[in-house]
Amino acid sequence: MQPATVKFTKNDLAKYPFLKEAAEYVKTLELKIEDLANPELSKILERAKERIEEAILYTIVTRRTQNEEIEILSFPTATMLAAATENSFIKRRYALAEAKQTYNDLKLEPKEKILAIAENFGCRIFTLNAEEIVTPYEFKIHFTDYLKNVANLRDKKWKLVNRSLIQGNVYLTKNETARLLSEEVRRHIEKRLEIGDLPKMPQRIAETAEALKTLTLEKVSKTEVEGIPKTIRQEAFPPCITALYEAAQKGRHIPHIARFTLTSFLVNIGVPVESIIDLFRASSDFNERLTRYQVEHIAGERGSRTRYKPPKCQTLKTHGICVNSVELCKAVSHPLGFYKRHSGLKILR
Repeated sequence: MQPATVKFTKNDLAKYPFLKEAAEYVKTLELKIEDLANPELSKILERAKERIEEAILYTIVTRRTQNEEIEILSFPTATMLAAATENSFIKRRYALAEAKQTYNDLKLEPKEKILAIAENFGCRIFTLNAEEIVTPYEFKIHFTDYLKNVANLRDKKWKLVNRSLIQGNVYLTKNETARLLSEEVRRHIEKRLEIGDLPKMPQRIAETAEALKTLTLEKVSKTEVEGIPKTIRQEAFPPCITALYEAAQKGRHIPHIARFTLTSFLVNIGVPVESIIDLFRASSDFNERLTRYQVEHIAGERGSRTRYKPPKCQTLKTHGICVNSVELCKAVSHPLGFYKRHSGLKILR
């Protein structure tokens, strides 16, 4: 079934302020950045600040549609504020929080509205026709759009091999469809937040951005804020990890503690489990079933669901794994610390 024509109401735009129609509505008001510092428009800036505060503290942005206009206008304002913080954690957190609330809202929407929102993103989602209906599925999505939106979803149920795939389409339940569309929203907002040169901000807005950074420092753990870069930089590996990585690539025998160190390091910088398993395939004694179990266990996908970190540098020295030490090694006590410094990750101050 093709998407039915749906006219979004003002209430819809307040719930889904990332829609093209919402952006067009905002344009008609011809607001400028300087206008937001005007006391008469203080409610917009205050609501924008609240959106980001909720995102930082609770990873969700609740909807307040009683005043639809303020809700609509506060979204682009919040986007600007998040970008003005120039803090990658706040930007990622805000995009994720808006996406999570969208997921909660979409689960309650009729099929026609879900299709219209999907069409807004150019996402090929359709309802099933009478001949295709198979409980519990209600929708289907072209597999290329499916793969794009499950890239960051770790649960095994999202793997294409575990899905019903018919004539190039993946079958979905309503909740699954809502989840995939929420990923479209997250990526859309993250893209909007990657603004190049920001215009000069009025003092009140700059002060609000600073207050949000302070809130993050006070309320969010340092480890969570710092994170590990999503883009893997092999040149930033500490010397010990580089040696282990190259040994694994060449199929050399690696002792258990060394294998654990390499695997846990790669897991913690975001290397996918499948890529880590593939790294060990060159070994003459490679056993896929055993390797998969070990890697998934270290990644927290099995057993206690605890994601393990690699041993500290002192432990690696004790086991003879610390090799080719460089000057930077003296300034850190952990392989992940070396990686974060060497990769140039910006730490929130």
